[in-house]
Amino acid sequence: MNLPVGKLKPDFLKELLPTPDRNTSVVVGPQLGEDAAVMALGDTYLVATSDPITFATEDIGWYVVCVNSNDIAAMGAVPKWLLVTLLLPEGATTPTTVRDIMSQITQACAAFDISLCGGHTEVTPAVTQPVVIGQMMGVTDKNTLFTSADACVGDLLILTKGLGIEATAIIAREREEQLRERYDAQFLEQAKNYLTDPGISVLKDAHIAIATGGVHAMHDVTEGGVTTAVYELATAAGLGVTVYSDKLLGSPVLYGNITRTLCEMFGLNPLGVISSGAMLIASEPEKGETMCQALRMAGINADIIGKFSPPAHGLWLEAATGTQQRLPIFETDEIAKLFSTCPP
Repeated sequence: MNLPVGKLKPDFLKELLPTPDRNTSVVVGPQLGEDAAVMALGDTYLVATSDPITFATEDIGWYVVCVNSNDIAAMGAVPKWLLVTLLLPEGATTPTTVRDIMSQITQACAAFDISLCGGHTEVTPAVTQPVVIGQMMGVTDKNTLFTSADACVGDLLILTKGLGIEATAIIAREREEQLRERYDAQFLEQAKNYLTDPGISVLKDAHIAIATGGVHAMHDVTEGGVTTAVYELATAAGLGVTVYSDKLLGSPVLYGNITRTLCEMFGLNPLGVISSGAMLIASEPEKGETMCQALRMAGINADIIGKFSPPAHGLWLEAATGTQQRLPIFETDEIAKLFSTCPP
């Protein structure tokens, strides 16, 4: 049986991960729900991650910097160094294409004070479109490391920015011709600009949350969307969770009309679309509202969307009426439908 498009299923991935070696300097190794690996280097921690850009084709250089630096920020570290592997399709790559991608990477690095310090580039028949793979490293003090496993019973679950930010930008850029038949130029440009406004970086979100105090854990929302990221965070911490569906789908603050429109047009469930730019934060109960206020004052939408509970409680999506359903987990990101059923 062939595997579906997207990240490996969590249960299958668990089978593949090695047993942690307690005799090494690896503090956080490969674990479901953790955003990056952590290695001890004297009095500091080196935090490292690797992520490819496979769905987007336009502005992939910007994507690769943001997506990888988000993983570092979610651990409470400062992203510092980036290596990039750039794989380019044979017979469809021009010098202009390569210059554009490298320009995007260098501009994004400059914007976030990250050093591009190495990598690899090649044209290969193994790919049919450009694939960019980033390897990001950062540092943090031993006392300021956050892992997904640190969420606690009773913690409030906060979501920044909202659902489908990255998906909105990808849809607008990959299906521009189709969208022009229905929507005006202003709508389309606003959707495309979700890449930078509200933006797919969570560096500022993490910085404000940590400075406010009360953070127990953070998790970057990527493939599989918000509810899958909630599952990953709860699983890493060994907790149950209740997520309030009205806070996700009923609030214009966390679910914009543009995202709603595009998801409806292409039949995508907004709970399961790729959502870089959003961050989940497990906060001390008494700090949750203060943290949301601090984020909002900085121009970042934020709201309390749920609460963590003992593991026996399970994982639930709760409506405003109090009715509950199992928290949906998307083993294949909804945006994959865009490429498998709606070819350009």
